Amino acid sequence: MRKILAGAIAAVCLSPVALRAEVIRFDIVERLPAFVGRSFGDVGPYERITARATIALNPSDDRNAVITDLAQAPRSPDGKVEATADVVILRPADPTRGNGTLLLEVPNRGRKLAPQLFDDSSQPGANNAQGPGDAGIGFLHRQGYTMVWVGWQGEIPSKPGQMALTAPVLKGVTGPAREEFVFDTTTSPARATLTWPAADPANLTVTVRAAWADARQTPSGLSARLVDPVTVEITRPDGFDAGALYEITYTARDPVPLGMGFAAVRDVASFLRRDATPANPLLNGLHPSVSRAIGFGVSQSGRFLRDFLHLGFNEDLQGRVVFDGLMPHVAGTRRMATNVRFGQPGRNPRHPQDQAWQADLFPFTYATLSDPISGKTDGLLRRCALSVTCPKVMQTDSEHEWWASHASLLVTDLAGNHLDLPDNVRAYMIAGTPHFADPSDVMRKGQAAMSLPQNPVHAGAPMRALLTDLNAWISDGVPPPASRVPMRAHGTLVAAEGAVRTDIPGLPFNGIHTLAVFSDQSVLPPTEIGRYPVFVPKADDDGMAISGIRQLALAVPRATYTGWNPRAQGFGPTAFYPLQGAAVPFAPTEAARKEVHDPRLSIAERYADDDVYVAAVRREAARQVAERLLLPEDADRAVEAAKQGKLAKLGQ
Repeated sequence: MRKILAGAIAAVCLSPVALRAEVIRFDIVERLPAFVGRSFGDVGPYERITARATIALNPSDDRNAVITDLAQAPRSPDGKVEATADVVILRPADPTRGNGTLLLEVPNRGRKLAPQLFDDSSQPGANNAQGPGDAGIGFLHRQGYTMVWVGWQGEIPSKPGQMALTAPVLKGVTGPAREEFVFDTTTSPARATLTWPAADPANLTVTVRAAWADARQTPSGLSARLVDPVTVEITRPDGFDAGALYEITYTARDPVPLGMGFAAVRDVASFLRRDATPANPLLNGLHPSVSRAIGFGVSQSGRFLRDFLHLGFNEDLQGRVVFDGLMPHVAGTRRMATNVRFGQPGRNPRHPQDQAWQADLFPFTYATLSDPISGKTDGLLRRCALSVTCPKVMQTDSEHEWWASHASLLVTDLAGNHLDLPDNVRAYMIAGTPHFADPSDVMRKGQAAMSLPQNPVHAGAPMRALLTDLNAWISDGVPPPASRVPMRAHGTLVAAEGAVRTDIPGLPFNGIHTLAVFSDQSVLPPTEIGRYPVFVPKADDDGMAISGIRQLALAVPRATYTGWNPRAQGFGPTAFYPLQGAAVPFAPTEAARKEVHDPRLSIAERYADDDVYVAAVRREAARQVAERLLLPEDADRAVEAAKQGKLAKLGQ
């Protein structure tokens, strides 16, 4: 093991000539063999580099001026605003064996999730990336990717297991803030954590309502008090169930210019792929060992990438492309409240809360459209098109996003009509999947607030194939498979009423879905101004989405898998349980299904025996491999899982 302290390279890193990006220091804290020396095929072992990157932003540069409050932030003697980002790098120990692609994952609330998704690694190992098992199946490593994570959130602390951005604080600045909480218990009092410190304990109000669309109430017995500047204790009134919605409004203090997080990702990525001085740990001879870059993010971080693109950050400070490819995952058509004063990047409108939050903002899709509600004309690609810095975009979503994050606005105009995606954009819905599942998940009851068994389907197999397709697209110009999403023009994207049959026992469907609401954010609470049309995937006779990428567990099914799961009685049953889908197994025999009036064919009616089932899986796997939606290694794994009765993940 070898460690290099920051001071040992400070002389190199402080040279303003050396660092042409706005990274003024790149301090390596630790450099050592990764995964205890585990080797990955032809690529060999990896090394892990832990570092701190300090950026300095000139507020008068047009590429930085978009950052809210940057001009008001404290400055260094040379007039720039500085921040320091946590950085972790995993790279082949022999850089000549890498594939030349830098895969930068934007951390989700400071955590690494790409290893869970692409490598079937389990947490906390996926976040730690230390022991040999933390690399899971080692897919990314066997492919030779150089993996990078950059802390970008300025409102969370930097600590072990949590990457962040240390950014300047605007001391003494105050302003209004609003937060919502669903406790899913009947405990009283209940505690909640505010995003920002409260400036005045007396200026704190709380309301309650049974559902988001209800009027706010302040009944007898409801009260709130500050335990400390960021902890509020709510005494709960009688007459509301465990899923009631509590809204806190308060005066916040000491904001951070959170938009600096976009600049941190931009500048560190540009530095690592292009800086040709000894300060760059990826330098191999005269040039960095990577020549192209993909930006990847899950959920919150997928929304980050959509805003990163929309705000123009894919152009670096020398006017060059930062990411050749972007892969926002499970972001729907949402953005995030980051580049605003007292922003809350970790907050997302979830059923049944926050539908007036600032993540539901035009533009929703990549093409430029005119919005009749806001009066704006815009698109996610508009700025990069002007600077000729647009990446190839591959947006991937679980089915859950089409129910809970109005993903339909990706492929419809604002009147609800079919909309084609631009040529440099592909979109894929991974049918029958929840927002995010652990690779080891099996069907289980889940939380008490969830009415149906929890959907266990992991999206790793199609995501590995799609990442391979994206890398070929940016490396060799090989176009990826056509988009696989529900579409109005195909009749597979429909109004929620009637989208799923209602006669399947144990699968209650009543058209619940999340709205797309445009609200006036200048007042508290926000006032609704209008709504955009939202559609959902049409289901087949088994209750599963017709369109999208249907993994083998759906294409050769033993159960119905959905992207939605209603809340249980006593927990706000008129809404979805956040982030989850449902799994409802088929009856074993024709007699068993007829006894409960289940219209879905039984297992025995579909497959004469296990050999017939496995043969069907093998045929479907071969078809998906031919369509480049499944890798051969994952086809082999799926066939073996089918033989063992584990492909359906029903816990048998």
